[in-house]
Amino acid sequence: MSDSLIAPRHPLALAALLALLGPALAAEPETAPSVLPVVSIKASADASAQGLSPNYAGGQVARGGRAGILGTRDNLETPFSITAYTNELIQDRQAKSVGEVLQNDAGVRVARGFGNFQESYFIRGFILNSDDVAYNGLYSLLPRQYIATELFERVELLRGASAFLSGANPGGGGIGGSINLLPKRAPNEDLNRVTLGWGSGDQGSLALDVARRFGPDRATGLRFNAAVRDGGTAVNDEKAKLGLASLGLDWHSRDVRLSADLGWQDNQLKRTRSSLTLGAGVSSLPALPSADANYAQPWSYSNERDRFGTVRGEWDLSPAVTAWAAYGFRRSDEANSLANFTLTDAASGAGTTSRFDNSRSDRVDTGELGLRGKFRTGAVGHEWVLSASAFELETRASYAWDFFNTQATNLYQPTASALPAFTSGAFVGGTLGAPGLTGRTRLSSFALGDTLSLLDDRLLLTLGLRSQQLHVQSFAYGTAALQSDYDQRRLSPLLSAVWRASKQLSVYANRIEGLTQGDTLAAANGQPQRQLDPYVSKQNELGIKWDTGRLGFGAAVFSTDKPRAVLSATSTQGEDRHRGVELNTYGEAMRGLKLLGGLTWLDTTQRNTSVAATEGKRTLGIPRFQANLGGEWEVAGVNGLALDARVVHTGGVYADSANTLAVPAWTRLDLGARYLFELQGTLMTARLRVDNASNRRYWASAGGYPEQGYLVIGAPRSVSLSLSADF
Repeated sequence: MSDSLIAPRHPLALAALLALLGPALAAEPETAPSVLPVVSIKASADASAQGLSPNYAGGQVARGGRAGILGTRDNLETPFSITAYTNELIQDRQAKSVGEVLQNDAGVRVARGFGNFQESYFIRGFILNSDDVAYNGLYSLLPRQYIATELFERVELLRGASAFLSGANPGGGGIGGSINLLPKRAPNEDLNRVTLGWGSGDQGSLALDVARRFGPDRATGLRFNAAVRDGGTAVNDEKAKLGLASLGLDWHSRDVRLSADLGWQDNQLKRTRSSLTLGAGVSSLPALPSADANYAQPWSYSNERDRFGTVRGEWDLSPAVTAWAAYGFRRSDEANSLANFTLTDAASGAGTTSRFDNSRSDRVDTGELGLRGKFRTGAVGHEWVLSASAFELETRASYAWDFFNTQATNLYQPTASALPAFTSGAFVGGTLGAPGLTGRTRLSSFALGDTLSLLDDRLLLTLGLRSQQLHVQSFAYGTAALQSDYDQRRLSPLLSAVWRASKQLSVYANRIEGLTQGDTLAAANGQPQRQLDPYVSKQNELGIKWDTGRLGFGAAVFSTDKPRAVLSATSTQGEDRHRGVELNTYGEAMRGLKLLGGLTWLDTTQRNTSVAATEGKRTLGIPRFQANLGGEWEVAGVNGLALDARVVHTGGVYADSANTLAVPAWTRLDLGARYLFELQGTLMTARLRVDNASNRRYWASAGGYPEQGYLVIGAPRSVSLSLSADF
């Protein structure tokens, strides 16, 4: 079947209801004006009347962000903690992936999931895998393992649970926060930008960014991005090659707005340094090798190719009511040959590798329909929203794992082995190169919400309810025989409030839930197999936001209880309780001095586990304290020159749930410089970046997958240079 943009396989159940309600909702009230408001083009605006939230002072973050189906809102009127990082920050920090962008956030730390090279994000101590990142509001449309930044205008981070706002995440994440990436749109002015880059390991790069608006009223916009990267990295003998392209279109009339995106990414890794697993009996951590050391096998690789796209539209049925619809797709192919390192002796660094090959293809179709509007009942204003969504993922996979056929190596003096042939004792699932059906996830939901404005719009109360169905099936490798069929439904509420104490100060509170698939208990002790209800994580949060106009501050106190996985055939394993305090600041402290940073304290506890070794202990991989402080100074007297520095600190963590393997804290210093100048009428921007300037050795993360203490060595000193020309 063609990989081109196609209609989803299943209809959205609410479509008929919206069609019936549309004429009634479109009827204008007697007091409505006879002329529709003019919709002006906003730079990089999406298919919404709201458009992008404008940049805040300093240009590193936006004034607000998208809160799921509630839409884009100003920060002071949002009952959640949201930070939207801008393309300006992405370029100036030379951030190559979503993880590198979020390295600027004190509430996020980046790990690796599933023992491969997939980016995973700890947000408020809970794991969010890159599978669950949203693209323009729709889940799981972007590459699974690595998401390059050349494609995006904004990286929006919403801290906290979001089951009502966006629905359950397909991969079971979203408990501590969610990430939404916004595509680029053509700005009002023509854009022609070429960027050449060089980095450690002799990695070269070339990027092209072109945008135009057309028509007598410039109602049609087109933006094209393409990039290639190829070469080594700061780690010895690693190779990385990436190609990508995207096309973004938008069009608007007086009451209709449309947008479409089509993207492609091909990411190839060779001899990438893997995470490290502690073998049975290893009771301590090894000494760290040199920061650029590489113990990967020369034949190991990971390739991923993705095609994805979206179509989105809005229609103003009346001055008070707007309908929207969106559809997205992804088609992905992956192939890997991995040799992850298992440490067998911490003192000597001795360890083993074994060959693990797998292939996978994904097919995602997802969409949503909705209505939003406004009306008043006396002194009370209402901003209501009604939506329906549907999601389907089909996964085809195969693997071969020669677990018992190990090759000896060493963390400090690695032994390169020839590619080992699979033995008769290898575990095999399906046929490599021809993966069969192994999983199907279908999610559907209906949501209704209303934001009430009271006391001259100084008090905003939001009430909402989402009915969510989770239907997850697994199939046997090779035969595609149905193995499990989980099908449950759950209501997810929202109760939140914002008090606008003044034009500069607001206080907010929310009670919201996260939702993930429950486990299936095997038949035991005379009881048949049974499905547990979906796991519900309950969050309470209280926060304050202060905006001086040039410098913004935010503080939040939160508590989230998340059920744990199954301990035995008859009981669950209790819950993880995460309680914390967050402080954030952004903007311009004074003319020419930008600040971006924050602090996060986390108290994470395993509760009611029924296991003495873990009861009351800290959650694996989560520090008590982490902090970021970044500053940028426009050098007085040197027009166009700016210097920046960022300090990243992460407290100590444990690499096991019993808290016997302590991983030390670390602090890293990153430095950068930017110089703008004109060359024969062409605006040029030169950028220099040095990450981990002191070449600090450290364990960047432990964890990345529940109950797995994958250890990841922090990247060595990495240098990046780029030169952009705007003409």
